[in-house]
Amino acid sequence: MARDHTTDVLIVGAGPVGLSTAAELRRRGVSCRVVERLPARLPYAKAVGIQPRTLEIWDRMGLVRTVLEAAVPMRGQLIHVNGSEVARIVLALPPEVPYGFAALPQYETERILEEYVAGLDTRVERGTELLSFTQDADGVTAWLDGGSGPEEVRARFLIGCDGAHSTVRKGLGLSFEGEAFAEEYMLADVVADWDLPHGYGVRASHTAADGSTDDLLVCIPLPGAGRYRMSMLVPPELSAGAKGGSEVAHGLEGGSVPELSHIQAVVDRLAPRQATLSGMRWASVFRISHRIVDRYGEGRVFVAGDAAHIHPPTGAQGMNTGIQDACNLAWKLALVVRGEAGPALLPSYDAERRPVGEEVVGRTVRHATRGIENDADDMETLMLREAQLLVGYRGSPLAGAPYGPDDAPQPGDRAPDCAGLTTPVATYPLRLLDVLRGLTGHVLLLYAEKGADVEGWDAGEAGGLHTVTVVGRDCPPDTPAYRDAAGEFARLYRPDGPTGFIVRPDGHLGARFPLAGTAEAVSGCFAALSDPAR
Repeated sequence: MARDHTTDVLIVGAGPVGLSTAAELRRRGVSCRVVERLPARLPYAKAVGIQPRTLEIWDRMGLVRTVLEAAVPMRGQLIHVNGSEVARIVLALPPEVPYGFAALPQYETERILEEYVAGLDTRVERGTELLSFTQDADGVTAWLDGGSGPEEVRARFLIGCDGAHSTVRKGLGLSFEGEAFAEEYMLADVVADWDLPHGYGVRASHTAADGSTDDLLVCIPLPGAGRYRMSMLVPPELSAGAKGGSEVAHGLEGGSVPELSHIQAVVDRLAPRQATLSGMRWASVFRISHRIVDRYGEGRVFVAGDAAHIHPPTGAQGMNTGIQDACNLAWKLALVVRGEAGPALLPSYDAERRPVGEEVVGRTVRHATRGIENDADDMETLMLREAQLLVGYRGSPLAGAPYGPDDAPQPGDRAPDCAGLTTPVATYPLRLLDVLRGLTGHVLLLYAEKGADVEGWDAGEAGGLHTVTVVGRDCPPDTPAYRDAAGEFARLYRPDGPTGFIVRPDGHLGARFPLAGTAEAVSGCFAALSDPAR
């Protein structure tokens, strides 16, 4: 007999990934509970890099302004080896990309997301631990302990966003293959009084005679004058030694806590400028592994973020990859919960996101061991990939057939932003992100040089989709559509005559098609949501 559900989705873990999952679900009207074992947010600047693609996701949510007010820009990195500058990487992106790279301490990211979720009538239940769970054809039964004894919860779905030591992953019996790095590191949040260029990080190392790196310092700027998160190799007196057994060695360690003098000693040896450190907020020892699960879920239970993949922090890929996991899974779960798509949609989460996780793990390990400056890609491709703007799902069971030029954005690719859209009423140009902000479902984009070519198509005729019509810049200014006044939409989307696009809720293209085939493309897109294996 089916049992009543007390919530649609139970989310375990209130880090950036768990909170992002809750945010995406709640703004689509899906009920959820968020439980967190820790009694309060940790005051550690662990994950600090915010990628441009994450800012685009937060823009769609209506959250990005709050983040921009709190974050600082990341403009580049100075790379020094054996006391000499060997490279200066400038974090430059094409002008059509709306956001640059940024840095924000993880505790601030969590605060902003938690306040956003609270505004959607969902609070984090802190000091509450997942003990165990079982699942059946109708849902998941979980047992929680919030300090007053076990509580049984019935949910339609369970998502483990509970980190490298995930209880959900272990409960599902997922493998977590990979290895641990032998090195241990110190991590500290300090102020340096040097005169380095504003917005630049530092990677300074010493190379031994055999070519190995035997000393390392990495500094990432944080909000606050002269404030940095610094990481470096652990001196022998603080080393905890290698962990034994099967426990994953990843994350902050207990035991010996570095003092400011330990951090200062490394800066004195390696930093490109002399600096006196002060204002240490916290310090810790941490270890790194690289691992990934064999599947991102089973049945009604899923994992995301560090519960699914861990790797070196090189390039600030981990948290941002986890947030994209959350975005990908949440819109699919919302459709299933609301009965607008079939449960066969949910395996596409693993099909789309696990290849991304595998690529990120491999790339960060390569960059950690050889240095990002030695990547074989050209600099523009390298920057776009680090910005996570090249993540795509071509070949996904949800991606429609290609159409138009091979080098144009195709189904599965990120839908580019573009500037210069005007309307007969607004006296200022808009970006496509401005038009899409706040929307939670699929969007039908219709483009034609002449407004007459898109007349007759509206949301009602296109299966209830929100429809955005864009016309060429030569159309009269009073045409009731968004006018591609700057020609940016045509340049970036490269329409092949009158062309339609379906933009998924996560900002990727679901379909691209000739405008005459709109009805068939829309019906095919929604058929794929119910049966991706069609």
